[in-house]
Amino acid sequence: MQSKKTPASAVALGGVLAALAVVIMCLGTLIPIATYVCPAICMLLVQTVTKLCGRRIGWAWYGAVSLLSLLMAPDKEAAGVFLLLGYYPIVKPWMDSRKGKWLWKAMFFNASIALLYWVMLHLLGLEQVTEDYSGAGLAMGILLVVLGNLTFYLLDILLSRGIRRRRGR
Repeated sequence: MQSKKTPASAVALGGVLAALAVVIMCLGTLIPIATYVCPAICMLLVQTVTKLCGRRIGWAWYGAVSLLSLLMAPDKEAAGVFLLLGYYPIVKPWMDSRKGKWLWKAMFFNASIALLYWVMLHLLGLEQVTEDYSGAGLAMGILLVVLGNLTFYLLDILLSRGIRRRRGR
């Protein structure tokens, strides 16, 4: 028996996956590396919602999960990463269709991360982030930027493979 796809089923699926995403974001404090892993997992969920329910519901889903993560997640750094990078799977097809797509993607990632940490350090004055990075020198900062770009590149490949796999079905 084949089920009929209705707007109500899309909203229900989005609601269940949003609840799952908020739970994942709230788990971000258990392991230090989860600060970056939890938003990446939630980006995979953004892609799933966008593909199954459409871009409009994908944007609404991203907004709801971002807001709930900022309010509920104990790790505000992870919530900030998702806020500034979480909509990437929605805009990825646009970036993929442009010339110099890797330049667009690198600018998107680096500008988002620079904005996030500037806001966290200078406007919000989060002492935890300041303490984490105060002892790190310039070489460590450069290494973190390079590793962040590499991780974003690998996430992009993962998202691309997810799109191709669903199209192949």
